[in-house]
Amino acid sequence: MIQVQIVDDHKMFVEGIERIINGSGVAEVTGKAHSARECWQMLSFGQADVLLLDIHLLDGNGVDLCSEILTRYPGLKILALTSFSEYAVVNRMLAAGALGYVLKNAMAEEILQGVEVVATGEKFICEEVNLLLKKQTGNAIVLTGRERELLRLICEGYINTEIAEKMCLGVETINSYRKNLLFKLQARNTAVLVKMAIEQRLI
Repeated sequence: MIQVQIVDDHKMFVEGIERIINGSGVAEVTGKAHSARECWQMLSFGQADVLLLDIHLLDGNGVDLCSEILTRYPGLKILALTSFSEYAVVNRMLAAGALGYVLKNAMAEEILQGVEVVATGEKFICEEVNLLLKKQTGNAIVLTGRERELLRLICEGYINTEIAEKMCLGVETINSYRKNLLFKLQARNTAVLVKMAIEQRLI
């Protein structure tokens, strides 16, 4: 049986993936973490064959974490399991050392296939991302409608509490989305984010 560890801050999603893996007959979940901090604690007690790693975490991002994990545990096989489908993000994750990349909306069979392939040391890219990599020639970033709305409000000078009220979301959710935007656009701070939004006509 392939041993699998999962790092993802969405607990309900983790529970669903755990059921799929444990019911597959080919793999079993031996550890779960919901943050980068919990991930390090989990790995300190032992590493599985494959680590399923989300890119967006509340206390960090999976790209940096992937690189740091492989520096300390070079034998661990990392499979990105995330909702990010942007060309630049995929390339950064693979460059950080991930052996595979699967989107969360993939079929259960494709996720399990990714686990099996990566466990052997081979690379695996889900079909949707594989098509993206073949078609894309630049580093274009595609924002969701909500991300675009958030970016517009940031550029208009609203602070997080005001944005949360306008978008009918919690402040913590806005903080998370804001970190997401900085990561996606590879912006160091809000000033750079605003400059990029204007120059690249993202809003």
